[in-house]
Amino acid sequence: MAFPPGFLDDIRARISLVGLVGRRVQLKQKGRGDWWGISPFTNEKTPSFHVVEDKGFFHCFSTGEHGDHFSWLMKTEGLEFPEAVERLAGEAGLEMPRRTPEDRKQAERRKSLHDVMTFAVAWYERQLRKPAGRDAHDYLKGRGLSEATIARFSLGFAPDDREGLAGAAKAEGIEMEALIEVGLYRKAESGRPPYPLFRERVMFPIADTRGRWIAFGGRFMGDAKARGIGKYINSPDTPLFDKSRTLYHLGEARDAARRDGARLLVAEGYMDVIALAQAGFQGAVAPLGTAITEEQIALLWRVADEPVLCLDGDAAGGRAALRAAERAMPQLKPGKSLGFAFLPQGEDPDSLIANSGAPAMAGVVEAARPLFQVVWEAERDRAPFDTPERRADLENRLKQLAGQIEDETVKKQYFRAINDKLWELARRRNRPPRKAGGLSGRGPGGGRAPWRDVSRAPHAAEPLGRALSGQAGGLSRRQQQLVLLILANHPGLIEEFDEPLAAYDLDADLDKVRRALQKLAASGEPLDSRTVRDHFSQRGDRTALRLVDDANLYQLARQARPDALMDEARAALDHMLLIRTQGMVRAEMGRAGGRARGDGGDEAAAEARRLAMWRDVDAGEAALGRGVIDEDD
Repeated sequence: MAFPPGFLDDIRARISLVGLVGRRVQLKQKGRGDWWGISPFTNEKTPSFHVVEDKGFFHCFSTGEHGDHFSWLMKTEGLEFPEAVERLAGEAGLEMPRRTPEDRKQAERRKSLHDVMTFAVAWYERQLRKPAGRDAHDYLKGRGLSEATIARFSLGFAPDDREGLAGAAKAEGIEMEALIEVGLYRKAESGRPPYPLFRERVMFPIADTRGRWIAFGGRFMGDAKARGIGKYINSPDTPLFDKSRTLYHLGEARDAARRDGARLLVAEGYMDVIALAQAGFQGAVAPLGTAITEEQIALLWRVADEPVLCLDGDAAGGRAALRAAERAMPQLKPGKSLGFAFLPQGEDPDSLIANSGAPAMAGVVEAARPLFQVVWEAERDRAPFDTPERRADLENRLKQLAGQIEDETVKKQYFRAINDKLWELARRRNRPPRKAGGLSGRGPGGGRAPWRDVSRAPHAAEPLGRALSGQAGGLSRRQQQLVLLILANHPGLIEEFDEPLAAYDLDADLDKVRRALQKLAASGEPLDSRTVRDHFSQRGDRTALRLVDDANLYQLARQARPDALMDEARAALDHMLLIRTQGMVRAEMGRAGGRARGDGGDEAAAEARRLAMWRDVDAGEAALGRGVIDEDD
């Protein structure tokens, strides 16, 4: 029985797969949405049976059994598919659709049309191996495709022959009306016979997620511009094919993602997908000649939480990224977003792999930017923001975009991120020039902390900065790691705390991390926690960043988390550096007091009084850092 579109999805949405499977298998949760248990299909002692709730599938690593709600009942209770649907529909409180004679007729017709497409795919494949298809075959080989890849994707050739396909179809009992219905032939005007849509084209068959052929894409082998035709064309919409709701290679990409954890990549065209798959990127898909649609984004999210769009690194790629971001934003959900990987100028995945190899493509994917960053940069660079009115316009544009997000939790986080970015932008523009030797920072109540405003104690025997540096070894390694982790996750604070942190001697390996962060901040590029990690990854410094990116540190200080407020992170740094510096000042004050009581005279007494002024820096500033490890931890 053919069920109405969305009916099976409604059942899946209403019934928990974990609950359904859990009636027969004892499951234990390991991570968000992942459940494990002993396989019901084999005798085993170690759990190898996996259920992923949010993606709606189970997988047995012992036997390879894989499926959804309906296949679970079919495999474990021996039900037929309609029986499984009927039982789960009853549990979900849904009425089974009535099967009318018209339903049966449509189901039979669709099966017949799938048979027509299967015949056409095989016919086009055979033409590629004939003399008429030699140029097309040479073209594919010249693009670096192996014979195995050509066969795997069922690539073929449509010759310049009006009658060839129709004649072969008629011999198999397939009428012209069916060829027209699936979009292979078109009706002509003035009573002339129908003509084939695809001629002199390399043929790329398109399958649905169940592996059934539903459409074609065709690349013209001659001079398309001179002929006044499109270089690439696709099948028209048919009873089997809806362009806006289909992605090339999605079925195999989904299987690779679920089976092997392949990353879901969205490329521009057929050859990009095929080249990516041949190079080992099995999770590649492509829209069909148009910008990605809302329906296609929803399809992607059924496979992966954050698919990555691979785009040209030019203005056109930037526009495409913004269009995709704007279409995705209303649909954003917790954990569901898009990444954007921008290729080098003039390259696409196919050419980049051919010229530089798979590692180059992997590097591009690894450096993918999050959706929020793409939107922020696009709006920030759209117009000047050098006046209050222009900055207000920037804020308004960003918040109008974020206001389209339907999920209230995600919308709240976007508004929060926008406010943080605008604050960083204003701070950078309004930061006063540094005085030579001055230390930046803020004191209690928003004033400047006295210990940061003066680098040399007046009339002291040695510069205060040198005195602090000489005792900086007191910062524990855990504190050093935590300070650097906060800066990595809140890079807007790197410059602000540059000089205070310079007073401390860090461990050699951690000092390299500090210098790398300082170099990033000096570049002037807008930074957030993701871009910091991207930079470390691109330079091959991921090991260095892992020295501080330790999950245990987040338990010690929530202010280190990327989603902590900027003011919270600043207060944590103030606390850790201030409590250490106060101890140093007290020690120096004790020495100065000793000199004053001895033979130091008026100058030593004045020095002691000045240091005493610094001793009692308002404890309220340190209190802001509650929850941060103390110096003796």
